[in-house]
Amino acid sequence: MTLIILTLILWYGGLFFQTFFHHRYSAHQMFTTSRATEKVLFILSWIFQGANYLSPYVYGVMHRMHHAYADTPQDPHSPKYDGNPLKMMWNTRNFYIKIEEGSFQVDQKFTKNVPSWKAFDRVASSTISRIIWGIFYLILFSFLVTSWWQWFLLPIVLLMAPIHGMIINWFAHLYGYTNFELKDTSTNLLPFDFLMWGEAYHNNHHKNASRANFGGIRWHEIDPTYLVMRVFHFFKIIRLKT
Repeated sequence: MTLIILTLILWYGGLFFQTFFHHRYSAHQMFTTSRATEKVLFILSWIFQGANYLSPYVYGVMHRMHHAYADTPQDPHSPKYDGNPLKMMWNTRNFYIKIEEGSFQVDQKFTKNVPSWKAFDRVASSTISRIIWGIFYLILFSFLVTSWWQWFLLPIVLLMAPIHGMIINWFAHLYGYTNFELKDTSTNLLPFDFLMWGEAYHNNHHKNASRANFGGIRWHEIDPTYLVMRVFHFFKIIRLKT
């Protein structure tokens, strides 16, 4: 039971910072915050994402490109041009590394105001950091495993970010329902998003990329991240843009 709780904490914790910080702040600038809070969000993202840490800068740039080129050959990830989800995620990984290393020339319109902390990213994204986190997870599992089947949770923990990416960038372009007819194939994967912190309302988001509330189009579309953002706004941790 303890391992299941740990896996859920890492799943929802890592995903929260991905959607709140990487997606809604880095890519879309849906709210403003202080420089100090921004640095804290970098650190918390690393703590909760661990071996799956994603650079908010690289993520922000790639996601802006995804919106600009959705389901075209320039899209960093699209089921339309990859034969299976594993191939799509592998190509996404390679493109991520090119941006991270600077070997891909990114148009300046995709980098404007994207938060960057290069010194921190060099440490948090390093192979050594990912190995240390992997060893830490392995040690935790060795102490907490009470049944053989619980070892199957370890690959999920180690590959959590690619799994998150696959769910939205593959399945939320192939399955689900739509509220809006768009030029791309984005869908709302779940009618009630209990799994992805609101990210599953992908069609809603593609309709209006600057809207902080990904849900709210139908009565059952509740966006948990937006509710947290409203609380943070109330306590002046962030300032939502109107």
